[in-house]
Amino acid sequence: MPSPSSPNPPVPATPDAVIALPFGRMGLFCSPHAVLHLAYLPPDTPLIPPAGALCRELAAQLQAYAEDPSHRFDLPLATVGTTYQQRVWALLRQIPPGRTRTYGDAAAELRSAARAVGQACAENPFAPIVPCHRIVARGGLGGFAHSTAESGYLLGIKRWLLQHESRLAPFFVDD
Repeated sequence: MPSPSSPNPPVPATPDAVIALPFGRMGLFCSPHAVLHLAYLPPDTPLIPPAGALCRELAAQLQAYAEDPSHRFDLPLATVGTTYQQRVWALLRQIPPGRTRTYGDAAAELRSAARAVGQACAENPFAPIVPCHRIVARGGLGGFAHSTAESGYLLGIKRWLLQHESRLAPFFVDD
């Protein structure tokens, strides 16, 4: 349980729902009034149908995004993260689908360090709504959700998301 000064409310250990998306399983964590957390889960995670109204709407919007990468999410997100993380996540939401930025470019805009941007991306509780997959390394994909394992399912998800969005615009790194 977080300390009183912690910027994050507790997230339940078990998701409120587990849904199947084209890139894999996603755990949905919701309160009655806000999305608390989204989690990329291993491919064999059992499905749990969404029960609450917000959880059902979240699942519907994630499915809409999976069908159309230009879908604009309209969901209440819990206020979480440090001030710095919130700055990084706000920057991520400004990157249009089909476009990317490098960790270094994002860091320069935030007057920060690329590693700090990467750590804030890894802590993002709302991917793909807050699109951390749109931040890449100068020479490749970079990491994703605390993983850099080329053979792991997490970087496969990042590849799928970028390829999915590339239907809107050619994949390139903004300068």
